[in-house]
Amino acid sequence: MPTGAEVAALSATPLRLTRAARLALTLTVVIAAVALAIALFAGGASATVIDHSTTVQSGQTLSEIAVRELPQLSMAEAVVQLQVANDLTGSNVHAGQTLLIPKVG
Repeated sequence: MPTGAEVAALSATPLRLTRAARLALTLTVVIAAVALAIALFAGGASATVIDHSTTVQSGQTLSEIAVRELPQLSMAEAVVQLQVANDLTGSNVHAGQTLLIPKVG
């Protein structure tokens, strides 16, 4: 058991990880990050219940579809619901695209 100056000398030495230890630490962090991502994304997708679908007609906008298909919501809320249900990152839609309409309420 070190005492006195020997204790200070031991605590001053830097921690050195072997290659195997660095690999194990990296894999642990990656596995934890993947598990967290799966938990976050799976929770959002499974919470949306689809009521029906509609096909975008030429000239239609996402906000027009939102107002028509989800009249019980404000336009902004309806657009967000459609974006979540269809994994849209913006408000662009094109003719012929099928949109899933979530069940609300």
